[in-house]
Amino acid sequence: MAVDLLLGLQWGDEGKGKIVDVLTSKYDVIARFQGGPNAGHTLVFNDKKYVLHTIPSGIFHENKINLIGNGVVIDPVILNKEIEKIKGEGVNISKSLFISRKAHLILPTHRLIDAASEKSKGKNKIGSTLKGIGPTYMDKTGRNGFRVGDLENDNWEKKYSELSKKHQQLISFYNVELDFSLSELENEFFEAIKKLRKIKFVDSEDLLFKYQDENKSILAEGAQGSLLDIDFGTYPFVTSSNTTAAGACTGLGVSPNSINDVFGIFKAYTTRVGSGPFPTELFDNYGEKMSKVGNEFGATTGRPRRCGWLDLVALKYACRINGVTKLMMMKTDVLSGFDKVLICTNYKYRGLIIDNLPYDLSDESIEPIYQEFNGWSEDLRKLKNSDELPENLNKYIDFLEKELNIPIVIVSVGPDRKETLFR
Repeated sequence: MAVDLLLGLQWGDEGKGKIVDVLTSKYDVIARFQGGPNAGHTLVFNDKKYVLHTIPSGIFHENKINLIGNGVVIDPVILNKEIEKIKGEGVNISKSLFISRKAHLILPTHRLIDAASEKSKGKNKIGSTLKGIGPTYMDKTGRNGFRVGDLENDNWEKKYSELSKKHQQLISFYNVELDFSLSELENEFFEAIKKLRKIKFVDSEDLLFKYQDENKSILAEGAQGSLLDIDFGTYPFVTSSNTTAAGACTGLGVSPNSINDVFGIFKAYTTRVGSGPFPTELFDNYGEKMSKVGNEFGATTGRPRRCGWLDLVALKYACRINGVTKLMMMKTDVLSGFDKVLICTNYKYRGLIIDNLPYDLSDESIEPIYQEFNGWSEDLRKLKNSDELPENLNKYIDFLEKELNIPIVIVSVGPDRKETLFR
């Protein structure tokens, strides 16, 4: 049985959580493959809103396996709070949630390193969520990390203590003032570890091999977005993991030839949280309206998202590096009532017209070239099927499908799982 893959094609916040929730009924296993609790996957159903940071977005469906893969970094404190919130919905965590032994843990000192590093940069800060994710991945690649499986060893507390001391030396190196109590952070951490150990730890790659042999259907869930990929994103304003399709192979242990469909999620416009280049960013009434109507605030940090027109140059790039087979357009309802909508089709770059992403997207010589479309005024949230989509919106969709040469199979017209139109 092949593995289907779902990921974001922009700078994150595309609506992956909702679509995973919508698609989960078709799958036996939902497996998160990278990132940390900087993710904020928002689900809305039965008039309630849920935000998941680490747990896969299929957790609210009965008789589904939800796996946190080896490519994820886990903060036990945040995960425990997540679990407590969803227990009230009748979710049986002991039966539905598994964690890879090879996943790395975020320690309290990782968070402090993150804060010290960001503060030391001053005006040149990256825009970190300060969750300790970057330092945890640094320890992972430096072969110095603390993994979930280490908790099964009797000497795990000794290993924790040794690593924490190394971190404290690094924190002092940054020579910045931080307001924190390490003992308080550690008390909370150790309490969360006790609860974490009640969840089933697995050798996730072997488990997935077994499920594939049993012809179980698997959906790999990505976090953040392709333009935040550590290798192919807008470096250095990126996250610390591989958010592209290749990350599913290394983050779960599935082979490249087992990947079937690659579902690419994108907004009908573009947003970005934090620092970094954003060629189509708007500073006018259109941008303000997108932000207000779209409620564009980070699900994890609460930070306002920067808004702009859809960037087709960046979207094509993301589709190519991921091998996207099917597209899903989110937050289409936000653009209802705009007299016009624009799509950036090319960049003017150092005197040339280009349709590829340059090495340095923050280069001040980049100027977006737009194609204008007539807007639509209909209330899309009232629609029941895709045949009812307004003519001008269909023209917008048709243009994108032609340019990308990939079908748009889902149009989301609201945050609720019911507000999803299949094409």
